[in-house]
Amino acid sequence: MGAVTPGSRKGADRTRTGGIWAIAAGSAGTLLAVLHLATSSGGPGTGNGLVGAVAAVPVGLGGMFLGRLALTRLRRAGISADRTTA
Repeated sequence: MGAVTPGSRKGADRTRTGGIWAIAAGSAGTLLAVLHLATSSGGPGTGNGLVGAVAAVPVGLGGMFLGRLALTRLRRAGISADRTTA
């Protein structure tokens, strides 16, 4: 496996794939945390994972933000995954 430089096609592919996966994982985590918050009974400290669900919402939103940031920076840099390298 060769070195991946920021301007190479392989680097753009990895950045794009990582950004898409970050958005997907962040949105799934946020959705599941909100669903857990809506359906859990009891309060914090009862062992239902309510505090973990509350903490998972901003973590999921942060993952979505970082994934979108990676895709935006890739587009701004003008690196296309379709570009061929010499």
